[in-house]
Amino acid sequence: MKTLLNILLASLLVASCVQNAKKQPHQEAVPIKDTVYPLGFCTDSFRVVSGEIKAGENFMTWVSRLGLSHEEAFSLAQACDTVFDVRKMRAGATWKAYYQDSTRLRYLVYDNSRIRQTVFRCQDSLAVWKYDRPVQTLEKRADVTIQSSLWNDMTDAGASPELISMLADIYAWTVDFFGLQKGDRFRLLYDEDFCEGESVGIARIRYAEFLRDTTCLPAIWFDQGDGGNTYWNEKGESMRKAFLKAPLKFNRISSGFSYHRRHPVHGTVRAHTGVDYAAPTGTPVMSIGDGTVLSAGWGGGGGNTVKIRHNSVYTTASLHLSRFAVKAGQRVSQGQVIGYVGMTGTATGPHLDFRVWKNGSPINPLKLESPAAEPIGPENLPALDSAAREMKGRLTGGK
Repeated sequence: MKTLLNILLASLLVASCVQNAKKQPHQEAVPIKDTVYPLGFCTDSFRVVSGEIKAGENFMTWVSRLGLSHEEAFSLAQACDTVFDVRKMRAGATWKAYYQDSTRLRYLVYDNSRIRQTVFRCQDSLAVWKYDRPVQTLEKRADVTIQSSLWNDMTDAGASPELISMLADIYAWTVDFFGLQKGDRFRLLYDEDFCEGESVGIARIRYAEFLRDTTCLPAIWFDQGDGGNTYWNEKGESMRKAFLKAPLKFNRISSGFSYHRRHPVHGTVRAHTGVDYAAPTGTPVMSIGDGTVLSAGWGGGGGNTVKIRHNSVYTTASLHLSRFAVKAGQRVSQGQVIGYVGMTGTATGPHLDFRVWKNGSPINPLKLESPAAEPIGPENLPALDSAAREMKGRLTGGK
């Protein structure tokens, strides 16, 4: 009986759509949306016009341009309520307008993103609702051996910038991306989302390995449900540590830590108790750890300088900045932008001179040892080990 009832209901819905029968005003509080008509109406019954939001165009001018009167446009804007923020329309966003005849606008569909759409019913009882296109998540693999740089080699292998950035974030505390060597290798098992056959983003990296010679550093995704860290090594230690390996991303080291370096400007041999990172002017510079800004100002030959005390042991400084993003006395968190690369002070080109002091004495930033964050709960170690074995098997076995 229930199956027969469903068939009859479906037949009535199709007949109503094809004949364009008008619904009684306010007959339904929520628009009908099902597997047959995912947008909530029969799109095949209307003439369709598509386009893009013009620069400087707002909601009222947009819907008025497409055929609504000023009063109708105002009423539709009010109907948006909390479903759609008319102030956040963006130029270039695509839309489709559905007309019952040459002039009568019945529906509008605005593309918020490649996945989400907003549907506006412009006649009869006004209504606005969201529709999300179906997303398919596929498990994928990547295996890249470094020849020149992480960025170049992974993009050559077809990896997306989002995947590269996520990988760099996972290993930011354990792998020195400025010190990658030819032959280093990354292997990944990850989930990628697709909408209508087009990639719409990386859901997560489930398992990764960094290999150098006989060393293998795995990173395993495991969510304890506490809102904290989600990546761990095989021992259950957090991949997140107190200090980042570097204060900026994807550039090269132009000068290392040395007590006997010939100064590029003065020509004299003097100590250089820091590491120079060559990078374009304006590249964001991050704090490698939580701390308090001791000073943010002019540092003589070091130009614009930010100095941060992280704890009772470690202090860092970033020199030659083009401009600041923090001020003295401000608390900063790990990864927060504190300034931007420049060439202020005594410098031959844009770069970051980064320095670290331990108990008041300068140390090589590249040899800074960083304690790990809180390890995984001991009760979750067996599940982590099981997940690691399964992911590794699927990565290496291709299953």
